[in-house]
Amino acid sequence: MANKDCRKGAVRINGNTVKPSREVIPTDTVAVRRNQIWFEFEVLDLPKSRVGAKLVDIYRRDITAENADKNHEVQALAHVEQRQKGLGRPTKKDRRDLDEFTEEDGIAEDTSSND
Repeated sequence: MANKDCRKGAVRINGNTVKPSREVIPTDTVAVRRNQIWFEFEVLDLPKSRVGAKLVDIYRRDITAENADKNHEVQALAHVEQRQKGLGRPTKKDRRDLDEFTEEDGIAEDTSSND
């Protein structure tokens, strides 16, 4: 998973995209993108060997911006319904239903002109 994320550019160290083989040293800032949010961590120290998940906080400090979660909440509210894959193009009836729906909410603009 880490390899794939590094190749997609979803992992940065000190602001630079990195290859999966890049080694991390103390004082590095690691940024990881998950679900449209950039999480940032400062590396405090490196463990001598693998450690359990409960001990990870000893070796890193979370410096993620406080408003990062708020941006995620806004994105969740702005979720746009999409057609299921494989249904093909919308029909005329689908389009009429969509137009009717947007007119009810006051979203559609008045396109008729009385010139």
